[in-house]
Amino acid sequence: MDFVSGLPRTSKGHDTICVVVDRLTKSAHFIAIKTGMLVPKLAEIYVEQIVRLHGIPSSIISDRDPRFTSRFWESLQEALGTKLRMSSAYHPQTDGQSERTIQSLEDLLRSCILEQR
Repeated sequence: MDFVSGLPRTSKGHDTICVVVDRLTKSAHFIAIKTGMLVPKLAEIYVEQIVRLHGIPSSIISDRDPRFTSRFWESLQEALGTKLRMSSAYHPQTDGQSERTIQSLEDLLRSCILEQR
């Protein structure tokens, strides 16, 4: 799991994309969120969009974003039985699938914006 932030704000106020990549199937989910979204709301969206479709994951690899290191998020994952694995600082290769997916998403968004101009 990771985030793409700093995007132009949509009409609904979303300016960040939460990226979730299944390591087995390589399928990706892109969830539009707001930068200041609180962790409980993010957890609710995670359950609605990811757990509902794929079940509870056995582990999650993410960066050390404060949303992923919060006590609420850690407690939720512990209750679900999911192991949280954080990538090493300054070593994004740990979460390589998400990083590669984010690069592809950014390239796609950039080309869409250039076509609209």
